[in-house]
Amino acid sequence: MKTFGFKIDPLTGEDYYEVYIRGRQLLNDPHLNKASAFTKEERLSLGLDGLLRPGISTLESQLDRVYEAFLRKPDDLERYIYLSGLLDRSEPLFYQLLVEHLEEMLPIIYTPTVGQACLQMSHIQRRYRGVYITPQNIANIDQIFQGLSQPQVSLIVVTDGERILGLGDLGSDGMGIPVGKVSLYVAAGGVHPAVCLPMCLDVGTNNPRLLEDPIYLGIRKPRLRGADYEDLIEKFILGVKRNFPGALLQWEDFAKQTAFKNLDRYRERILSFNDDIQGTGATSLAALMTAMRIKQSRFQDERYVIVGMGQAGTGIAMNIRAMLKEEGLSDEEARTRIFAVDMQGLLLEGDPLLDGPQVLLTQRRAAVDGWRLDNPSHIGLEDVIRNAHPTVLIGVTAQPGLFSEAILAETAKHSARPIVMALSNPTNRSECTPEAVWMATDGKGLVATGSPFAPMNWKGRTLQASQCNNMYIFPGLGLGALVCKATRVTDGMFLAGSRAISAFVTPEQEAKGLLLPEMKDIRKVSAAVAKAVGIEARDAGLGRLLDDDKLGAIITRAQWEPQYAAYRPGTLLVEGA
Repeated sequence: MKTFGFKIDPLTGEDYYEVYIRGRQLLNDPHLNKASAFTKEERLSLGLDGLLRPGISTLESQLDRVYEAFLRKPDDLERYIYLSGLLDRSEPLFYQLLVEHLEEMLPIIYTPTVGQACLQMSHIQRRYRGVYITPQNIANIDQIFQGLSQPQVSLIVVTDGERILGLGDLGSDGMGIPVGKVSLYVAAGGVHPAVCLPMCLDVGTNNPRLLEDPIYLGIRKPRLRGADYEDLIEKFILGVKRNFPGALLQWEDFAKQTAFKNLDRYRERILSFNDDIQGTGATSLAALMTAMRIKQSRFQDERYVIVGMGQAGTGIAMNIRAMLKEEGLSDEEARTRIFAVDMQGLLLEGDPLLDGPQVLLTQRRAAVDGWRLDNPSHIGLEDVIRNAHPTVLIGVTAQPGLFSEAILAETAKHSARPIVMALSNPTNRSECTPEAVWMATDGKGLVATGSPFAPMNWKGRTLQASQCNNMYIFPGLGLGALVCKATRVTDGMFLAGSRAISAFVTPEQEAKGLLLPEMKDIRKVSAAVAKAVGIEARDAGLGRLLDDDKLGAIITRAQWEPQYAAYRPGTLLVEGA
């Protein structure tokens, strides 16, 4: 049953919520609960008289109270549990707290702490958020969607839990990721929380630890595979299209082959994208754009080694390839500058294990003739570093310490300012630390990491590594696609977003080695990304025909600010009654 609706008073022009529930039910609704901030009029009209203490709080005084409680928590996991509880009590209060303390709380609600939380989710679960679709209830998907209490759904973040961060198959315990991503859509992008829906496709798990854990709350069966899995995905997509025809769908943390297949199969059928592939690629590209500006270099002047050719690595490589081609290089010329390394070593043409975009990223076998190799039958990372002379080193492997002192020192030989991007999450999975890069490059290396690291003082200068967080791209891209009513998400929209992000980095920030904007500006960055995406959609014939200024004004208006709305009692009319 819907609990409220968005309304505008035709006489006064006031925005308000028409509320259909009363009393304790209202206090238990996280979208609507104001707790001590309900006004006297609302308490009387909504059945709250006598259920609350007489003192009436402001949002500001409530913030002081909950921040005090947050600071009393002894460790990050307890802080995550506390913030999750606050989100389940009052969304406006949670988001105002998050916006005011974003840099402090981002590592709690998302990487790295969210990984720790997902590992223990069945043990720390308090209340459920979002929707869980299973092989057993997929036939009832329409009833499930129609039973949601939200007035509308415009944004869905969905996972099947098979590849959660760098932690692998966590089954439906991976729901912490969609919940966290929705929080970032709201806090960073300004998407209204009442139109966002986190979802998990619980199709089982192949993780023995979960299957043997008596407290695990997901399906205790091996993962659904093959035609049965694809049939469930098809029914899920059709259900979304029937019930939420204008919604944006974000695929999140699916396994590599599944992710590419779903993206290719559905990107033309539904407004959708894959954040692990396209979002990571676009954010990394923005960082590289800034690095080129700092180095006064072109993409074609660099040589790239990318280690870990899953979704993120492939997405990054394809974005680099696109920029090389934009600079005028042919497919063959672009191929000679990108060295992709995965479990089997350097990707070479004719490898039967490769398909899809990875085939475009292979090296010709003739190109490596004459390389000095440790093992003639295998070209490993050390071989590639020694022979390819990279100036850009990118890791998405979840192998801590992979970029050793020797590898960093070798990379530093071939560029005055080498670029090192150690992007694996959480922090203890990073391929190297920023300090290791700066030690190897005398403080000249340009560094981006997946999780946050503290700045470092180097010979009287403050050096900073940028956190290459997809939060720079996906909230703004989602907001822009929804506001401009795009019919699909294109590579051009991501490229426009990358340029908007990089343009936000100031000369002062570049002097510190920052490749991405500071997190305190994330809402402004998201608005700029949204506008760039809307312009690209319009010019491609896929979005609303609004001039640039009008589009920018609508995006600014669309960004929800965490605050308590005015409530008026209403009566929900049931169709057919």
